[in-house]
Amino acid sequence: MTICTKCGAIVPEGGAFCGSCGTPAAAQVAATAIPATAPAAPAGSAAAAPVGTGLSMNLAAALAYSLGLITGILFLVIEPWKSNRFVRFHAMQSILFSVACIVISIVWTIAVGILVSFTGFWILTIDVPLRLLFGLGIFLLWLYLMFQAYSQREFRLPWIGEIAAKQQG
Repeated sequence: MTICTKCGAIVPEGGAFCGSCGTPAAAQVAATAIPATAPAAPAGSAAAAPVGTGLSMNLAAALAYSLGLITGILFLVIEPWKSNRFVRFHAMQSILFSVACIVISIVWTIAVGILVSFTGFWILTIDVPLRLLFGLGIFLLWLYLMFQAYSQREFRLPWIGEIAAKQQG
């Protein structure tokens, strides 16, 4: 077992970096036992990980976006993260972003179905490229949201971010 020299967190055996601050393993100090007065990460530090999780706050916030609704809900109910304001915000924004994407997709599909019934299948020559372009835009926005969360920034999407900020308290 080793202790990080920068933040005092415990680094697992064979770990290349500290899970809390990212310090390389070469700068770690080996410890045979954790003394009762071992330095710990400050309670208010942004990258402090709750005991036993192995995830830093910024990683948990970024992972809240990974599977949309599923991980957003998980990070809202999992014990160490449901009390963290930053992770709760990103989890709620992930849920709302996923719901908005699903609703837009359903409305788009219904609108295209109605247009096809009136004009014929030639409208699909416009629909397919637009749907691919929209999907690419959503994917890039999703990656950007994950990057912002990992960079410990509370990036707010228009409308969705404001609702998420109100919901997370």
